[in-house]
Parts: sequence; structure tokens; C-alpha cells
Amino acid sequence: MYLVISEECCLGRSALEIAERAVAGGVDIVQMREKNKSVQELVKIGKGLAALCKKGGAMFIVNDDPMLAQRVGADGVNLGQEDTERFSIEMARDAVGPDRIIGISTHSLTLFEKAMGEDVDYVAFGPVFPTKTKDYHIGTGDIREVVRLARKPVFFIGGIDLSNVDTILGEGGRNIAMIRGITEADDIEARAREFKGRLVRQAEAPKV
Repeated sequence: MYLVISEECCLGRSALEIAERAVAGGVDIVQMREKNKSVQELVKIGKGLAALCKKGGAMFIVNDDPMLAQRVGADGVNLGQEDTERFSIEMARDAVGPDRIIGISTHSLTLFEKAMGEDVDYVAFGPVFPTKTKDYHIGTGDIREVVRLARKPVFFIGGIDLSNVDTILGEGGRNIAMIRGITEADDIEARAREFKGRLVRQAEAPKV
């Protein structure tokens, strides 16, 4: 379970507050995704999240910037397709080193298949459902094929909430990433526990 935190989606709460409650509820990975903050603010928030995640046993990922990921002591970096125009996968690997994680976002089956051959540790696929973060979504039609082709962990992302997560799980998805599905909940920890419970139950269900 992968939580993407952007303070603009936290209903006035801080990234650290959201992350602390979410990790307590079972979130495994936290990503800092802030588009409108200064470098100084990003470093401050990033170092705080890195320490919090380390204490809580979660991984911490920085969005977009491999140098920032290294600077704040993150476990890795996630690159969008547009980010690879500034930082190739090779440049990102040189920046973060061999022991940190690189993830890449993909928005089509073609991009997903290409990512399987890249030097990345996981792949995000989406946005699956309509979301305020993007002005498009790609639907659920390719989920089974993505699962079949996956040779690395794949996280489905985009508009996932309690009303539609079972659709992804029913198509074979096992890893999910969310923003508002958790960050806008009144009770962050309880919402995270509900999502985590569904993932665990699906993983333990008998295969037919």
C-alpha cells in the first residue's frame, strides 16, 4: 500500500501528520509529491518524512528529483514520464546509487512494457480512475494484461477509493497507490487499515 502525499490534498493537515497516521494504519510506502514548495521547504518536509518512515518501518520515496531524494535520505525516487526528459534512468541511478529504489510512472500498456526493460525497481500504472491530479484516466481494461506481463512490482494508481479498489483486486492487482483516498479521510489511520485489510484478504484468498 503506497501513499502519495501532497499537502494541497490534506485538508489543511501537514504531510507529517498524515504520514504518521497512515503508517500507523499499515501504509508500506510514502511518497512526497509537492509541486509548489521551495527547495528549503522540500528539504525540511523530506527529512521529516524520511525520519518518520524509518521509525515506522515504511519506505520513503521522493517524487521527480533524484538529487533531492539523496539529499533528504529517502529510500528512492519516483520518476514521471516527463521527468525522464530531465533525468534519464541512468542519471537517476547514478544520483541515488545502486541501493536506493527507482520507480517510474506509466500511462499505457506500451509504456508499461518499455518500463519492464528499464533499470527500475517498480512501475506505477494509471491513472486507472478519474482523479483531480490528472485530466485523463485509462480505465481498468489493461489491468489483467499488466499483471500478466509484470516482472517487477506494479502499483495501480489514480482515483482509487473504497468504492472501486475491489475492481482492481478482482482483476489481479495486488499493490495500490492513493492520494485523496487516504489523505482526505477524517480518520487517516482507520481508512488506511480498511484498505490494508482488503489487500491482505485478497492476497490470502484461495486462488481459483
